[in-house]
Amino acid sequence: MSFLRSKPAFMEDLKNVELPFAEGVAESLQAGDLISLSGTLYTGRDQTHRRLMALLDKGEALPVDLAGQLLYYVGPSPARPGRVIGAAGPTTSGRMDLYTPRLLELGLKGTMGKGSRALPVREAMLKKQAIYLAAFGGAGAYLSKCIVAAELVAFADAGPEALFKFTVKGFPAVVINDVHGRDYYELVKSGKHTSR
Repeated sequence: MSFLRSKPAFMEDLKNVELPFAEGVAESLQAGDLISLSGTLYTGRDQTHRRLMALLDKGEALPVDLAGQLLYYVGPSPARPGRVIGAAGPTTSGRMDLYTPRLLELGLKGTMGKGSRALPVREAMLKKQAIYLAAFGGAGAYLSKCIVAAELVAFADAGPEALFKFTVKGFPAVVINDVHGRDYYELVKSGKHTSR
């Protein structure tokens, strides 16, 4: 497990991206870009998404303004003594596909998880000029070291599925879907993407 103690070699030349997204930043990223995220993002899994939808259905305000933000699909484990957060690996994004188009309508600029997105989500991202990133599955312990602060924002009774605000530094990710409608997984399968 030496990768947990030192930065993997492929992470030495990542494109730095500040969060929340400044104007034009998400639009500058391309499918296949390896990036390093620093700044603040929000988290949410199934329960958070269901509760956000319930608030919208009632015409009530959400606990945070998602415009321009990145939403990370994660349910972190409890923090060990002296740590900010426990393991924080990505959740399968497809579980949030049902809810994502509605959040994109509110100005959500990006989502991050693991796995591919359904076609209706990809179409909604293209329409709203939003992006989808993949975090590295199986590296939850390493990723937790990139989280320098964690603040509970809403839905505390949901435990790890609550809505958190993370401050991250050097959090690695891959751009899967860009604002031009390109999908990195499809590019790789078709042989149209070359290694950088």
